[in-house]
Amino acid sequence: MTNFSEHEFRKQPWFDQNNFPGFDQAIPMKSIVIYCFDPRAAGIPKAVAEYFGDEVYPGENILDEAGNNVGSTQSLFTLSNAGGRAIGALQSVATMNYLFNNLERLVVVHHSFCGATAFEPDQLIGKFHDHFHADISTMWDHDDLAILNYEQSIRHDVELLRSSPATPKKMKIYGFFYDINSGKLTEVLRDIPTEN
Repeated sequence: MTNFSEHEFRKQPWFDQNNFPGFDQAIPMKSIVIYCFDPRAAGIPKAVAEYFGDEVYPGENILDEAGNNVGSTQSLFTLSNAGGRAIGALQSVATMNYLFNNLERLVVVHHSFCGATAFEPDQLIGKFHDHFHADISTMWDHDDLAILNYEQSIRHDVELLRSSPATPKKMKIYGFFYDINSGKLTEVLRDIPTEN
């Protein structure tokens, strides 16, 4: 078995786990965009970056004098999963908020003609029961399994992100709809915390 531990941050002699300031100096990450892994939706991160106007996407890698890849100019981090659902992104949201201190936005985007609109939750559960002999009925909330109504699913995901302990209260959360044919991005709602 190959040992890749020499490539782990916590194994580097210069890395101090107890005084880890985050990776903000190496990568100026500001936003996380959650969207569907459908290749037709690949334009979503660029559309979101253009919508906000203060994002760098895709950015460029930064090399040190020895040619090592030590950073990036990209400020927008992408998370893609089935349907672009928030439930599938929560662990990554927690991880990114640990690694980066300057994150400002969480953005969830659902797109037109998404495969998650081709079935209802009970159909997905039934297929797993009938074809794979597995019960997935209690693994997720039914509202997280399919998109039955775009506005409701976007609203559900924004509310899920807001209520999750993995989301810092200071985060601004946005919900968008993206038309894969026109490339048009439409803001459906925003949840901006009030300043204290």
